[in-house]
Amino acid sequence: MKTIKYYLLCFIILLLTAGCKDNIQSSIPNFPVNLELNLLSTYPTFKNSVNQCLLFEKKDGLPENFYIGYGGILVCTGMNFDASGNIIYYAFDMACPYEVKQTVRVYPNGSGDVKCKTCGSVFDIKFGNGNPTSGPAKEMLKSYQTSLGGELLYITPK
Repeated sequence: MKTIKYYLLCFIILLLTAGCKDNIQSSIPNFPVNLELNLLSTYPTFKNSVNQCLLFEKKDGLPENFYIGYGGILVCTGMNFDASGNIIYYAFDMACPYEVKQTVRVYPNGSGDVKCKTCGSVFDIKFGNGNPTSGPAKEMLKSYQTSLGGELLYITPK
């Protein structure tokens, strides 16, 4: 009887500790991320658009204190809204998590997905999760934090 209780207790502890991890480790290396987009003057058509993307592949032309992660940043508007009826913004690293190279990136296909031209993996970005839907990739896209402050959209690490 003690043996059964012991194994049951070990099993419960194992389940509890396995479920405690809330940070998903990405194969994409951590690189500095800091981007600020003015939705009023610089990107007015992006504000409140649905299923649109902005790509930042190079730091060229961006202010000195802006950083675009490992493979660049893909900023997109989802197909869903918050409780106030505002569009939700998402940001992902453009590097394919299967290829893990700065120059192998994912690009939008116009239907709420992005695709890696090298391995063919497709990722769903419509609702902000970046899950792979086809191809060899099993890992989600690396995502970044987005926050809206007035007319400014901030992209920072999670």
